Amino acid sequence: MRNVDELMDQALDAEERELLSSIGDEPGFVERAMGLFGAGTGWMVAFMMAGQTLLFLTGVWAAWGFFEADHPVTQLRWGLPAAVLLLASLAVKLAVAAPIHTNQIMRELKRIELQIALGARR
Repeated sequence: MRNVDELMDQALDAEERELLSSIGDEPGFVERAMGLFGAGTGWMVAFMMAGQTLLFLTGVWAAWGFFEADHPVTQLRWGLPAAVLLLASLAVKLAVAAPIHTNQIMRELKRIELQIALGARR
């Protein structure tokens, strides 16, 4: 991915390079995830992350009970809820990943729009 970015930078002239540098570098994963809290749906993301944390911690607690259990029936009583809770936690986490990817695509589209606008201005 970096090679493509370097090729694009070489193809741009000084004015375009200055405008693109004002946009800034690609934000990291943590910056992208924290950016979701500032959007209009920030309360929903906060609720989902709180629920995901609760599901994960409860799943770890149930997994601990599974590994401490001596009898197969007791292991099933702890193991099945542990698996369901941990998978539900993963599903909530993956639901938050889609808006992160969407924001990344929108950022690239804005970058392309800027390049088209600069090209049309010439």
